Amino acid sequence: MQWIKVGVAALNQTPMEWDGNKQRILSAIGEARDQEVSILCLPELCITGYGCEDAFHSPGLQQTALEILNEILPHTQDLIVSLGLPIQYGGAMFNSVCLVVDQQIRGFVAKQHLAGDGIHYEPRWFQAWPDNAATETTLNQSSVPIGDLIFDCGGVRLGFEICEDAWTASRPGKDLSEQGVDIILNPSASHFAFGKHEVRRRLVLEGSRAFFVSYLYANLLGNEAGRAIYDGDAMIASAGKMMTSGPRFSYQDYYLLTASIDIDTTRMLRSRSGAFRPDIGDKDSRMVPVDFDFPITKPESSNSVTDDWECSSYLKEEEFARAIALGLFDYLRKSRSNGFVLSLSGGADSAATGTLVGLMVHWGLQELGIEGFKEKLSYLPLPETESPRELVKVLLTCAYQATINSSEVTRDAAEAVAKALGARYVEFDVDPIVNQYMEVVTKALGRELTWDTDDLALQNIQARVRSPSVWMLANLNQALLLSTSNRSEAAVGYATMDGDTSGGLSPIAGIDKAFLRRWLCWMERQGPQDLQPIPALSKVNQQEPTAELRPQELRQTDEADLMPYDILDEIERAAIRDKLTPLEVFRRMSVDHTETDPQQLATWIEHFFRLWCRNQWKRERYAPSFHVDDENLDPKTWCRFPILSGGFERELEELHRAI
Repeated sequence: MQWIKVGVAALNQTPMEWDGNKQRILSAIGEARDQEVSILCLPELCITGYGCEDAFHSPGLQQTALEILNEILPHTQDLIVSLGLPIQYGGAMFNSVCLVVDQQIRGFVAKQHLAGDGIHYEPRWFQAWPDNAATETTLNQSSVPIGDLIFDCGGVRLGFEICEDAWTASRPGKDLSEQGVDIILNPSASHFAFGKHEVRRRLVLEGSRAFFVSYLYANLLGNEAGRAIYDGDAMIASAGKMMTSGPRFSYQDYYLLTASIDIDTTRMLRSRSGAFRPDIGDKDSRMVPVDFDFPITKPESSNSVTDDWECSSYLKEEEFARAIALGLFDYLRKSRSNGFVLSLSGGADSAATGTLVGLMVHWGLQELGIEGFKEKLSYLPLPETESPRELVKVLLTCAYQATINSSEVTRDAAEAVAKALGARYVEFDVDPIVNQYMEVVTKALGRELTWDTDDLALQNIQARVRSPSVWMLANLNQALLLSTSNRSEAAVGYATMDGDTSGGLSPIAGIDKAFLRRWLCWMERQGPQDLQPIPALSKVNQQEPTAELRPQELRQTDEADLMPYDILDEIERAAIRDKLTPLEVFRRMSVDHTETDPQQLATWIEHFFRLWCRNQWKRERYAPSFHVDDENLDPKTWCRFPILSGGFERELEELHRAI
């Protein structure tokens, strides 16, 4: 048997943070050498960072990436390492992987299938390389192969599927298998989304089984560029067996997985299958011969942090908590903010946002220890403590801002949640400011403002005057103001611009209200595997959602203003995610809501479509949010819609005629 020790690393990179990115790459290479790894796979575009956006068009970025590549070369002695970076050839830019063997660049493999849907925008910057095509480019005054290459390293054949390549029906792995490839490396930048972990695992396992190879999958880690969160999720599989898989949502700069793989076993399986189809005598062969002596390696157990499938497959509630908490931590430190400020209303959205900050501190401290935690936030004077509550007090300031329409119920809930988390808590009475605005406008208009005639304006001014106070807190602390709007509110514009939408980051804007309410109940009664529940959240969970902007005797609730949140979310998924017309939405929902009056259902559907069209301008102005699924409404990454439109008038008439 021919055993080879291989490794994959998950890296927490940042776009164009050249020295930091290089240092994390070198740390992974150094640890791989210490563990006697021969082949190391690193993530896609790990030198530049994946999320450079239009900076990929900059000649300076391309030149710096090549300089960093050359600076890494001396550290690859006796190793085979894949390094991702953009490469220019023939006037076009390609998303490529450079294979470095023992300090020498041996070729560039270019990505064949570009991710251009949803959050991805690769075709804006890169061109796809055609399959079975190879040529040469000039680098450092030498000719270097580039294209759809296969590397024969000392008799062991290596090939690549680069991220999206493995997600397509015509994935390159089949061709690589027919060319006798022993190991497929997959450098990826695969962002987190609910349920995506299971899909990745199947791709890796099935790739290793169907292609008779060992499969190395490396991924990015953490909040790289602002919106996308990467969960790590690195894996090594061989012949349909998972050899090792890593932890998800780690707070480390990087982690390394290694495994010893048996080349002869996969070759024997391929031989039995008859899958080998060599291109004998092809003058344009993609095969690149490379001298490399693999050390004699004995089989050994994996050194993964965890290769237990159950440990990395969380409930949706815990997956959400860990993803957003990690996203908050990286956003905090990469923006060099001195903590967070939160307008804590006593309702579900702000309570969920504050709780996520608390989880961020708990898990960061748990994994890194106080010294590692402080090192990550080295620009902040943090106390020497092992208590998450003491750190939360430094990093999170919560403000309850009351008007005459605020209730003791929400005030008590806000204070209880802040106390349970350990946050700093302050209260403001903003009624005098509201009254001042009303007096000024009343005098200017020459009439009294009343709830009968001026309902919306009187509601919005209360939400809007709360913004300057919390912004002032954030400025005084040099902290990041968190907005608390959720996806259900964004869909229908049930938010006050420059009021409750104020903030530099909106961590829950991609999450629907119904899920948030369920999640808070879960946090109150059960919570994540390694944490105690938070009973204080019961004060939030017992309430009906309300903006508390009208006089209390009017008994305002969100669902009375809009519609039941579960109905709203169902309409949104059908109309926006599934692109159904109003009539098609009605027909679909009528099947599952036979107890609902058809006229009422049609009224809710019409209300949704009209509010959706009317409020695209609000969604355009929301603070950046985290991407977690295919239902995101962020117009900058997922769901584009015109600010001005026909408003579905013809389609809504069709709905009315059908009722």
